[in-house]
Amino acid sequence: MKMKLSVLHAAILAATLAAPASTVQAALPFFNSDKQEMPSLAPMLDKATPAVVHISVEGSREVRQRIPDAFREFFGQRGEGNQRQEQPFSGLGSGVIIDAEKGYIVTNNHVVQDADKIQIKLKDGRSFTANKLGADPQSDIALLQIEAKNLVQIPLADSDKLRVGDYAIAIGNPFGLEQTVTSGIVSSLGRSGLNMDGFEDFIQTDAAINRGNSGGALVNLRGELIGINTAILGPNGGNVGIGFSIPSNMMKNLVDQIIEFGQIRRGSLGVRGNDVNSELTEALNLNVSKGAFVNEVLPDTAAAKAGLKAGDVIVSMNGNRIQSFNELRAKIATLGANRKAELGILRDGKERSVTVTLQELASGQLAANQLHPMLQGAILNNGERGVEITELANGSVAEQIGLRQGDIITGVNRQRVSNLADLRQILEGRQGVAALYIRRGNDDLYILLR
Repeated sequence: MKMKLSVLHAAILAATLAAPASTVQAALPFFNSDKQEMPSLAPMLDKATPAVVHISVEGSREVRQRIPDAFREFFGQRGEGNQRQEQPFSGLGSGVIIDAEKGYIVTNNHVVQDADKIQIKLKDGRSFTANKLGADPQSDIALLQIEAKNLVQIPLADSDKLRVGDYAIAIGNPFGLEQTVTSGIVSSLGRSGLNMDGFEDFIQTDAAINRGNSGGALVNLRGELIGINTAILGPNGGNVGIGFSIPSNMMKNLVDQIIEFGQIRRGSLGVRGNDVNSELTEALNLNVSKGAFVNEVLPDTAAAKAGLKAGDVIVSMNGNRIQSFNELRAKIATLGANRKAELGILRDGKERSVTVTLQELASGQLAANQLHPMLQGAILNNGERGVEITELANGSVAEQIGLRQGDIITGVNRQRVSNLADLRQILEGRQGVAALYIRRGNDDLYILLR
């Protein structure tokens, strides 16, 4: 383990000078015993590392290959010259045990996406096959479960209490090197913009994160989980001191929804807006430099019912400062539908508090490629009689296989489908052909997913 000892020693020295000698060892997790006072993270890591697991996956993904024009007649016209093929893949990653009794393991969605087999290896050498209980591609969280005894779980910290400069330790399996530990600090908070379609509120850290660290733990000096490592920013895909983790509070909100509902029920506030910047501050004579500026309050939404107005600046949520509109968007979406949030707003130069009850985003609307690659380009929504295709992109894969806007999926392979949760449960993990039973106007038909 390579540590920044000069910085760490300075912190230890400062804490030692500020506290009585008798309380130093009790306050800091660096000391092994009364007789040996060599600074070390080992005592904390002895407790934390058994909760971090190695994940290996196998599966197959559908890929498209361009068919030369000269040979296209042999393959038919569908696909506009593209031939679909299944190709096997394998991958490695990390995960964190958050509930030892129930065998719950959190990792990144991109680690286990499309996997047919998920194998978990513990620090003690035991191996188990995991089941995927649910996932959220837009926030890159997945929940797995194994049946095992004598597991070790990691305690959760309140990630909203993090400050830039707090120490951070990353535990994972970079490049398949199991139980690798690196250290650093929290470099920034509320980072977003890596995936514009996703919900991001990242912790940035300079603790070394590399390929294979995805899904691993970011912990504080007490060994408490502050984040799930998920991404790096580097020109060659390697560590350059800029890594990102999903905050533990955000992860817990998503996992709780998967456990309770079997899917993510996103919260919706119902506003459009922008970041507060210097130009906006000057134009409107605001006395804040950061926050989420409300351009528009949509009618009949949670924001409208709570009394929010255009021109309000949202500066905090549940007592925690809001730095940007993207941060607000991510926190609202991942908090979940029907949850209450206390917003601190600035209106006419005065701060006030508003309590909102979040609605469900787009009534359970879902990008269908999250369920099956051949549904790419379709947007699904819970309907009265099944799952309705509410939007369909022109030229998309879903359109090419014969789906149409307004189609209602009422069954799959003779299994009844009443809502998105039913459809997700049937399609996830299914191998081979799936026959969608479609109601189109007054007609019934089958469309095959291969």
